[in-house]
Amino acid sequence: MVKVYKPGKVAIVLQGRQAGKKVVVIKQLDEGTKERPYPHAVVAGIERYPRKVTRRMGQKKLALRSKVKPFIKVINYSHLFPTRYALELEGLKGTVSNDTFKEPTQREEAKKTIKKLLEDRYTSGKNKWFFTALRF
Repeated sequence: MVKVYKPGKVAIVLQGRQAGKKVVVIKQLDEGTKERPYPHAVVAGIERYPRKVTRRMGQKKLALRSKVKPFIKVINYSHLFPTRYALELEGLKGTVSNDTFKEPTQREEAKKTIKKLLEDRYTSGKNKWFFTALRF
């Protein structure tokens, strides 16, 4: 079987609360683990996308509208749809691991670092497609 989900690959969530949201694969587990015996991936995605900005807006309003709300999740491959896009985020690999999901404080810390990385990427203007909602 071809390995589709590599770290940095952008995918779309098909099922669950985050359905229709874009995610980037941080770590893939093709064989599964003891507690999750199915192929799955640790992903980081955007729960709330940045809003539209125009040239007339001031710096304060621009900063407010450029905020991103991230989420981290372990998702089954059958609930992911791969895209042709990829994000090269080196900082993401060390932030989230399997033990991150065991304790809520670790999860919150990981979300904060991911939020900072994604907002920096958005303000720099790279990977514009990733920061737009699929519909509406």
